[in-house]
Amino acid sequence: MRDNFELRDADVAGRIGELTVPRAGVTVETPALLPVINPNLETIAPSRLADEFGAEMLITNSYIIHGNDELRERALEEGLHDMLDFDGAIMTDSGSFQLSVYGEIDVTTEEILTFQREIGSDVGTPVDIPTPPDAARETAESDLATTEERIAEAETVDTDEMLVSAPVQGSTYTDLREEAARTADASSLDVFPVGAVVPLMNDYRYADMVDVVAACKRGLSPDAPVHLFGAGHPMMFALATALGCDLFDSAAYAIYARDDRYLTVRNTRHLEDLEYFPCSCPVCATNTPDEIRALDHEEREEQLAAHNLHVSFAEIRRIKQAIRAGNLLELVETRARGHPAMLDGYRALLDHADQLERSDPVSKGTFFHLSAESARRPEVLRYRDRLDRLDAPAELLLTEGAEIEGYDASWSLAPPFGPVPPALSQTYPLTAETPDRLDDAARAAAADAVARLAEHNPGTDLTVAHYGWPDHVLRRLPEGIDRIDLSARR
Repeated sequence: MRDNFELRDADVAGRIGELTVPRAGVTVETPALLPVINPNLETIAPSRLADEFGAEMLITNSYIIHGNDELRERALEEGLHDMLDFDGAIMTDSGSFQLSVYGEIDVTTEEILTFQREIGSDVGTPVDIPTPPDAARETAESDLATTEERIAEAETVDTDEMLVSAPVQGSTYTDLREEAARTADASSLDVFPVGAVVPLMNDYRYADMVDVVAACKRGLSPDAPVHLFGAGHPMMFALATALGCDLFDSAAYAIYARDDRYLTVRNTRHLEDLEYFPCSCPVCATNTPDEIRALDHEEREEQLAAHNLHVSFAEIRRIKQAIRAGNLLELVETRARGHPAMLDGYRALLDHADQLERSDPVSKGTFFHLSAESARRPEVLRYRDRLDRLDAPAELLLTEGAEIEGYDASWSLAPPFGPVPPALSQTYPLTAETPDRLDDAARAAAADAVARLAEHNPGTDLTVAHYGWPDHVLRRLPEGIDRIDLSARR
């Protein structure tokens, strides 16, 4: 068991946790956003990140500092915290990003970890190999072998109280990702970044990102803090949190501001296209788009970066509250409706409902059925799987509403859950709020649940009383089940 990460609350696979960072003497609440600080280009002062935005942790690049004589001497003399003027936890990257861009760097894992320790980093990173998506399998396997060698090497380096990351690589091969995660989890290292997913997110391949992260999570133990490297856009924070990611680093707030781009939780807008600011952060509440456009480039960049940070940190707080309230998936669904690629990501998330169900709390706030995707949620799957615990009487009516005489018992038929005995009708998630105009996906899920009940109660004569279920849904019911269309009786 790891003693530096403690879980406090959970919903789906998302969790609120406490990451103890001993070298900094702080405990960081997760999910946490780590703004990226470019040592050569400071858009927002780190002290301001803490005071104004509430940043508890940030990330910077030790390879850039190591390769610049002035920065290196300052960092060694002053220490990273004084150099950046930041009292929270500081994580450092190793140069792996530069390796992925340029193909070669001039430091070893031992050298860069030792340097990170010497400059006062709180969480260090070895030199892993970030294999891009869709690489040849032989390349992914070879790169992964090198990464795992460097993780093993990192375990031998004297890092004192500095936590050390064990990056999980494997390109888009989910079996390699799961295997890599198991290897990393078996190490003595502390934080587990999912690497080389930035190209997927840049290309809006959120479904592929979900499959990669889900594979990594299968290989990691529940007490492993997971860092999604490069997850900079707030519209996907909720999706990634629901998968079980705990740390996000963002350079997007500054990179987008440099290009006059304005972040929202739904999309990215160009400043020139805005007549009104759809936001009430301090930047937007005290300025109009025309006023921001009139600033010189440096001032405009700073104001946009500040807005982008406000939006990003607000989303993290919103996610934490959703976890507390038990409605994280409703937030994910709301975000999924903002972009088709996000909807792909949400649907991919639900492809892993059986995996998510294992960590999802059995009781929480009211279940809201918001779309056809709601019928695939972990709560629906869990209820269906537990129908085999119910003993049905000899003659059972399952009805969507109307009572009909002549049966030993009458249970509710409640899409998307299916058969609901009276004793369970007021328990979670069967107190769900559903729309009056229910979708066929909910009815199909209910029909599958009826089929499961019938399978485990072969001696029961079942009758389904429904309101106008279409033929393609009724065909999901086993032969021998009587059907009554209640809509004909209205």
